[in-house]
Amino acid sequence: MLNQDILNALKGYFASMQKTVTFVVQTGEHSKRDELVKFLSDIAGVSDNVQLEERDTQGELRSAISFLLEADGEDTGIRFSGIPGGHEFNSMVLAILHASGTELKIDDSLKSIIRGVKEDLHFEVFISLSCHNCPDVVQAVNQFALLNPHIKAEMIDGGLYQNLVEERDIQGVPSVYLNGELFANGKVDASTLIDKLLERDPSLKEANKGQSLPMQDVTVIGGGPAGVASAIYSARKGLKVTVVADRFGGQVKDTMGIENLISVPKTTGPELVGNLMEHVKDYDITLKEHVRVENIEQGNVKTITLSSGEEIRTRSVIVATGARWRELGVPGEKENVGNGVAYCPHCDGPFFKGKDVAVIGGGNSGIEAALDLSGIVKSVTVFEFMPELKADQVLIKQAEKRDNITIIKNAATRQILAENGKVNAIEYQDRATNDVHTLELAGVFVQIGLVPNSQFMKDVVELSKHGEIVVDGKCHTSEPGIFAAGDVTTVPYKQIVISMGEGAKASLAAFEYLLSHEVVEDEEETKAA
Repeated sequence: MLNQDILNALKGYFASMQKTVTFVVQTGEHSKRDELVKFLSDIAGVSDNVQLEERDTQGELRSAISFLLEADGEDTGIRFSGIPGGHEFNSMVLAILHASGTELKIDDSLKSIIRGVKEDLHFEVFISLSCHNCPDVVQAVNQFALLNPHIKAEMIDGGLYQNLVEERDIQGVPSVYLNGELFANGKVDASTLIDKLLERDPSLKEANKGQSLPMQDVTVIGGGPAGVASAIYSARKGLKVTVVADRFGGQVKDTMGIENLISVPKTTGPELVGNLMEHVKDYDITLKEHVRVENIEQGNVKTITLSSGEEIRTRSVIVATGARWRELGVPGEKENVGNGVAYCPHCDGPFFKGKDVAVIGGGNSGIEAALDLSGIVKSVTVFEFMPELKADQVLIKQAEKRDNITIIKNAATRQILAENGKVNAIEYQDRATNDVHTLELAGVFVQIGLVPNSQFMKDVVELSKHGEIVVDGKCHTSEPGIFAAGDVTTVPYKQIVISMGEGAKASLAAFEYLLSHEVVEDEEETKAA
């Protein structure tokens, strides 16, 4: 599992540790225990700053394949139940580094919120080692634990705790439990966890009331390709730039195969997002991640209120919030998210190994999902609403070659059926004959396109009937000083390369606006600030 190259890299990472971190492994018997101990021993062997100890924790740890992290003998609150390989290897390495004194990469406003928690919180994050979204959640709750001794964070590998998964009827990851109760599942990220904590205790936001950044020239809302391009182009003009993003990378982070980004023959979403972050770090750009924009107050100088309670006063705004998965809107969909209804085949596909599933949508994303799933599940049935598939011909040909992929065209999904809390069938109508059919299955993956993330702009700028922000050829919106770019706008063809170009264009338009308009605070605005 750990080759010499990885161990050499760890040796370099651990060289700057300020505290000694100890893996405390629960004593006992388990078929995977020797593998876990060997895994941790190899890691501890690269540095005197990392140690391994086997101990009876008197019920503090879940089983003999659970371990916790201590820093200089103090419990950090971080636990791993399972062997954190795959995508979770980075989560463990970051936990070691952060526990040993490496600065947490979390905004100061969010630190204030987490440190304000007074009740004891135990987060359990059920993951799959093949899930590329899960590490974001594990890493977030690990940081929560390091910030506040009232918080404990536990990663649980669902593959090694099948009894627990069945007991809680978990069919999707990440699935987050708080103090034994379901807290969040399905499409979860750090901003979702923060929002839910604020719902539990709104007073946590008070720590940031009245806090604000210095006046910004450009505030970019959104951290996907369009937002990053906007920020970099603005920073290169010498402007003061802040990026507000609930999730850096946006939808790109969920895309596994990218082969149409010109000059980059092949990459993945996580790799591209990593490259975007590295490029952002080359410039003096303030990043406010894991927070949302709650309100934009129009005026000569715009005031942006964040979900953290902070305010940003800015001379111009670029909205690049992208889009999210479109929902079917049929009975049984929302009720069964995480119990058979899913939107990410990469994350949740392994939970349906050897079972029958459906993919709703015959576009590129739907056929790609079917191809991905066909190697895991027993069978995939693709439902397309229109008489013909919309996917690229090369993908259709691949799907037609798979023995376990069936394609049903001209089919309207009527409802998703469930029994005992789990999806067991889908009901659909043949649009040509109006006949209604029922197909028994265990899971439904919805892949029917995207909805623009523009709801917070409803009363600020003009929106199209589809909810897209209306822009002209220079990314101007209906409100002076507010620009928009990427998938959230009326610009056709939602592609990464187009979003990047539109982001650059929006930045140049904002720069032109700032040059031609003297945007200064008037007397009342100065007093308000």
